[in-house]
Amino acid sequence: MRPLRALATTAVAVVAASALAACGGGGSKASADNPYKLIQPGVLRTATLTDAPPNVYLKNGKFTGYDNDLLTAVAAKIGLKVQFAGTDFSALLSQVATHKYDVGSSSITITEARKKTVAFTNGYDFGYFGLDVPAGSPIKGFDQLKGKRVVVVQGTVQDDYATKQGLNPVRVPDYNGALNQLKSKTADAWIAPAEIGEKTAKDSGGKVVAAAKQLGSTPMAFAVAKDNPKLLEALNKGLDEVIKDGTWTKLQEEYYPGRQVPQEFKPGSGTVTFPPVQASGAPAASPSS
Repeated sequence: MRPLRALATTAVAVVAASALAACGGGGSKASADNPYKLIQPGVLRTATLTDAPPNVYLKNGKFTGYDNDLLTAVAAKIGLKVQFAGTDFSALLSQVATHKYDVGSSSITITEARKKTVAFTNGYDFGYFGLDVPAGSPIKGFDQLKGKRVVVVQGTVQDDYATKQGLNPVRVPDYNGALNQLKSKTADAWIAPAEIGEKTAKDSGGKVVAAAKQLGSTPMAFAVAKDNPKLLEALNKGLDEVIKDGTWTKLQEEYYPGRQVPQEFKPGSGTVTFPPVQASGAPAASPSS
């Protein structure tokens, strides 16, 4: 017979091990009540940003914006609720890959480099590069940035673009940091997602101007851990459903009024018909080389 003290020690060890297993940390295992290996069954824990309107931001303490409202609608189609948490963009993809979060939602442009870290859903939006400058700046286009102090948010495709163009950009962790550089005129220009840049300029009280924009060549998507194909498949299914029922169109018109959808852009799987987006203005330009 084993001593009572040994039995008690064993019992404590079992309880501790069970508690650690319940805490997760390496991603949950699939089960009948958790087929998508979520950190918390039934809840899509999502990493996003707090300061990038109209795409993703906080309003009256609630996470909202085009991307987050779209993800909430997609999640509802597959029977899930969404729980958002703010993070820095530079950390977001690695946090999804390591299962700190189930999904990343932040107008994430699909790139080959990022595919090495996470998997992506089908694309749900197209995007422009925007160029913001301080009021009164002589800079009018991307071809005038050589030798200028250009700020970007670290880890974004705008960061990649500026680096490839040899601009030696100043990197900041978030959009507020970029805006403050322009307001204080410690930067000559900010390369941003165009919609965010335009909204920022509009809200700056005349201190910042949206000088130019150009269409990006790849779509935006939600990020998922590479070892969770069932969740990826479910999100793609839900995305097609919200495209088909008109939710995607409604959110496009709500958050990007007047913006035309390029003819070559097909959201989701590209096989779903959807109500056309009512927009005004000239057709979107072709992607720059």
